[in-house]
Amino acid sequence: MARAKQYAVAASGQWTDEEEGRRRLPAGEVHAWEPGLNQTVCGLSLSRSQLIRFAHVTWPETFPESGGAADRVQRMCPRCASVAGRRGGDARPRWHRTNPRP
Repeated sequence: MARAKQYAVAASGQWTDEEEGRRRLPAGEVHAWEPGLNQTVCGLSLSRSQLIRFAHVTWPETFPESGGAADRVQRMCPRCASVAGRRGGDARPRWHRTNPRP
């Protein structure tokens, strides 16, 4: 059984949360990023796009309904969300074939 990948976050900006002990959190546009690689899930180069890495923030924490690190997130990359998963109230159900052809 395959283990689900754990994606971290890369963002266009950052802010510091004083309430949680000066923790750096993502702001602006966020992308899913697999630690150890130099690009986002959608293929953007981290250095050329000037994205900031947040290895301590997981991808599901950036969803608006999570309330975690999503306070200043303005936009989630739709390509990263389709690969890394976007399971929220507005997400469509995953595609499933109920009667496959022989």
